[in-house]
Amino acid sequence: MKNRGWSLETAAMVLPAVLFLIVVFIYPFIYALKMSFTIGDEGTVTFANYIRFFQDSVEMKTVWNTLVISVPVTILTIVLAVPIAYYMRNGIRHEKLVTFFLMIPMTLGVVLIAEGMITYFGRNGWLMLILERLGFIHERTGLIHNYWGVVISLFIQSFPMGLTILIGYTRGIHPSLERASRMLGATKSQTFWKVIFPLMMPGILIAFCLNFTSAFSVFTSAIMLGQATSTTRVMAYSAYITAYEYFDYNFSSTICIMMVIIQFILIGIVFALRNKLYKGASSVGKG
Repeated sequence: MKNRGWSLETAAMVLPAVLFLIVVFIYPFIYALKMSFTIGDEGTVTFANYIRFFQDSVEMKTVWNTLVISVPVTILTIVLAVPIAYYMRNGIRHEKLVTFFLMIPMTLGVVLIAEGMITYFGRNGWLMLILERLGFIHERTGLIHNYWGVVISLFIQSFPMGLTILIGYTRGIHPSLERASRMLGATKSQTFWKVIFPLMMPGILIAFCLNFTSAFSVFTSAIMLGQATSTTRVMAYSAYITAYEYFDYNFSSTICIMMVIIQFILIGIVFALRNKLYKGASSVGKG
């Protein structure tokens, strides 16, 4: 019988990963959590920072701004990625070229995308000039330095990642399940909604969570393409200026902890809805 215990070789391979998680994620989170329950250098545990957070109308508006930006972008990404991933599940012509263009936004980074949007989507950018020449608009306003600039930027960054995840997951669904459904008399639409979509749900959840956490943590786009002091003042920006302009590291830590809590709550709601609507779908066999 094989030894199921931990060997020295296994421990040696796992230990670096565990240390990395502790140093990079666990310790900073615990330290921030501790700071959020204190004021200044005092070691006394207090809820004053959290009370202040919920009583501050500016911070409440910031939470709303962050959700209004991140949730629609995430939903739009998933809604568009699902049918495209389903269409591409068996491969398409020029797939390598399509994949290449999908990878470009993921490799350029946030700053380069923002710089490109400032150049081309601004008031004097080529998009506004073309729309004006065609008569679609009478006054050039631009798609940057406002809510839409941030949303478009986040969509450009998140859609390729969401689509790539869903394509990989959809291709793991065995084709025989779809053929069997059609042979039993189901229409193409019924097959998709009753068979394929429930089986895609775990992949959809993964794509949703990754895209939502990325959009919820928006910082650079909100500053470069939005109005960070008003309509696109997001929680990450609020935490930054609280720490490095007002030097209130305790309250800044509170904002960061609240970001984590809000993300967990929304992701939990999504998982609960999935379990209610498609209970047992993830247990259906895959190829």
